Amino acid sequence: MANKAQKNLLRRKKRVSYKVRKKTQEGTPRLSVFRSNNHIYAQVIDDIKGVTLAAASSLSKEFDTKKFKGYDVESAANVGTLVAEKAKKAGVTKVVFERGGYIYHGRVKALAEAAREGGLQF
Repeated sequence: MANKAQKNLLRRKKRVSYKVRKKTQEGTPRLSVFRSNNHIYAQVIDDIKGVTLAAASSLSKEFDTKKFKGYDVESAANVGTLVAEKAKKAGVTKVVFERGGYIYHGRVKALAEAAREGGLQF
């Protein structure tokens, strides 16, 4: 059985994904964020086609592991700029941000702001 924190995360995730689903039905891709204890991942997904257009994480080859750890705010900002660059190469400039039930604070906020500075609009 899930503990209270996991139940609250699932509740927030359902609420956020319900709101995001309405916007992605219009054809706008979504920027999905997953955060683990050691790494952070971001994907730009086209839900209509069911295809991932761009992806970046703290485990990708472009990520500088000597300079950044995978679990700090600076690495999340680096992942945000990487996913923005890849999305622009794929021809995507406007996305819907899906924080995945995580609170918009810390690593999630740093990733979002870096993606905005990289050229993505949301």
